[in-house]
Amino acid sequence: MVEAEKIIIRPIISEKSYAQIDHSRYTFQVHPDAHKTMIAQAVAQLFNVTVVAVSTANMRPKPKRRGVSRGRTSAWKKAVVQLAPGDKIEFFEGR
Repeated sequence: MVEAEKIIIRPIISEKSYAQIDHSRYTFQVHPDAHKTMIAQAVAQLFNVTVVAVSTANMRPKPKRRGVSRGRTSAWKKAVVQLAPGDKIEFFEGR
């Protein structure tokens, strides 16, 4: 099994992700090769919580421009993790 620290890259901090915290749903950027079972095990191991469901989405690169030069952002994978009622991740609670 791959280490949990390599599966969960970083939390996603946005208005939409903070709105979902009230429903025990937390959003993370995850390793592109990680599947739902790996993500659930990594979150449970890192934060000592019970994971009920995991939803994943592959985020496409967006075109960007800076003056005349053009480029793209990197593609990445997002996971929304649903926790059991009563569980919460303290990292997100410092709003």
